[in-house]
Amino acid sequence: MYIRRTTKTHKGKSYTNYLLVESVHTPKGPRQRIICSLGSLAPAPRDQWLSLAHRLEASLEGQASLPPADAQLEALAERTRRGPKARTEPGATRARTGATIAVDPERVTVEEAREAGPVHVGHQMWQQLGLGEILSRAGFAERACQLSEAMTLNRLIFPLSEHAMPDWIGRTALADILQADLSALHDDALYRNLDRLHPNRERVERELAEREKTLFNLDDTVYLYDLTSTYFEGEAMSNPQAKRGYSRDKRPDRKQVMVGLVLDREGFPKAHEVFDGNRQDRTTVAEMLGSLQKRTGAKPGATVVVDRGMAYEEDLAAIRDRGYHYLVAGRQPERNAWLAEFESDNAWEEVIRTPSPRNPDQQKSRVWIKRRQKENEVYILCVSEGRQAKDRAIRETHEQRLKKDLERLAARIAKGQLTDVKKIYQAIGRLQERYPRVARYYRMDYDREQKRLTWEEDQEKKSVAAKLDGGYVLKTDRQDLTADEIWRTYILLTRVEAAFRAMKSPLGERPIFHHLQNRTQTHIFLCVLAYHLLVAIEKRFLDQDVHTSWWTLREQLRTHQVITVVLPTADGNVLKIRKATTPEAIHREIYSTLKISAEVMKPVKSWSALSP
Repeated sequence: MYIRRTTKTHKGKSYTNYLLVESVHTPKGPRQRIICSLGSLAPAPRDQWLSLAHRLEASLEGQASLPPADAQLEALAERTRRGPKARTEPGATRARTGATIAVDPERVTVEEAREAGPVHVGHQMWQQLGLGEILSRAGFAERACQLSEAMTLNRLIFPLSEHAMPDWIGRTALADILQADLSALHDDALYRNLDRLHPNRERVERELAEREKTLFNLDDTVYLYDLTSTYFEGEAMSNPQAKRGYSRDKRPDRKQVMVGLVLDREGFPKAHEVFDGNRQDRTTVAEMLGSLQKRTGAKPGATVVVDRGMAYEEDLAAIRDRGYHYLVAGRQPERNAWLAEFESDNAWEEVIRTPSPRNPDQQKSRVWIKRRQKENEVYILCVSEGRQAKDRAIRETHEQRLKKDLERLAARIAKGQLTDVKKIYQAIGRLQERYPRVARYYRMDYDREQKRLTWEEDQEKKSVAAKLDGGYVLKTDRQDLTADEIWRTYILLTRVEAAFRAMKSPLGERPIFHHLQNRTQTHIFLCVLAYHLLVAIEKRFLDQDVHTSWWTLREQLRTHQVITVVLPTADGNVLKIRKATTPEAIHREIYSTLKISAEVMKPVKSWSALSP
């Protein structure tokens, strides 16, 4: 007798079975006869099959063995005698097909527990967005696709540097889910993968935008564009884009790059670009629109929404030249020009600003709007209830800081520490740049004869500013929208701000530790990819009217793990089964909402000898 392993394929799925077989003589020659099926679970390590078959044959013939046969052998023999309906003896584990293994319950252990829930969700969304297929079409090998996914999921779940990433991967079930050996992964491989991704960023964004448009039924009628800054740790001497400029992170002591991002009205990224750290917002519009059209194609008639920093005439001309409409926040002089209308009590319409589904902690607020026409442009005058106190507080704070800095500059001049007239006027110019909101209310000058710095409040301008607290102006060339529609379209711009907050934390975009330009750009690209996954996950919940965040889901999923169950058998061997824990109710609810399987991985079984 001997044991034979057989494999059959049915509907694309392979099934394994172990058979106890004997050779018999027939008129047509020797043939093999199946004694019984031992089931789908290997009865012992392969090198012990022949010995086990001989012992089983002896047991079936009634021969006693020295030492006495163990419980597993007796169970197999009894199964052979009684057929496939043999009952399982107490203390044994039965496989689905009926194979029985005697296990010592006192020595059963669990080992190699790894966090599975968050990486399972990230992997499933990666597959739903077709990112693996996109990378494959770009020429990436299977290993490079796996590394790209691992690096993106790290940014989504627990952002770390490439140096620390392999340890994080080892603490998760990512290798089990990808069915890949990641045990020897080194940071050098991850750095090389950054270099591999860099020239493919545009292609990936273009195909990903098309995939998401189909998957989530998105439209291309509104584009939301804004910029932020991201700073470096270190001097980044090898990156020509790393420069000092206006820091949104309040880190003027650090070099930075500017990141431009375009979203659709649902918050899905369409395009991004990395600009020099000292680039002015207004100079990026034409370049960003070019990048957008490379990703999405020409979309004439769509509306581009930008903030007042990009509301200059050359920006509006760049938008019109590409066939788009514009909706912008008017700059300060335009707002001042409507002072009489702001003071008038006529024609105001009240609207309620409800909290964004992605920001449920936001409070409801009231806004009053008024529509006015000027030549070919529609102006919407807005007064925000919550913004009045905020504008006043910001203006007063900036004014106090400006006065203190003026006093310090005056003291330096009086003490003779600063005497060069050109440098004095440069210092005044820097203060005007630092406090643009309030510097225009002051007339600042240097008296050369008295060698004294002077400043004087412009009460008229200051009074106008106070009257306009909480007020702002929107401007568009769209003639077909109501005042309410224009205002509600503009406030969608807050979704770009939310995207920047998510990319910086929890996706770990800042600070940047890379000093090479290409790797800095790819680091930001990975954060954008992670944000694609994040917004897709949250969109699934919003479609079910469930307002939650990825951070909350991530914490709830951590308790779903992959483990190895160690089963010592009575014959001195060990059966190990690598499998996921049974999902809890909250896990099943999350998986159901995301339309993904609750099965993290197929169980993997292996035999080994019991350690002494």
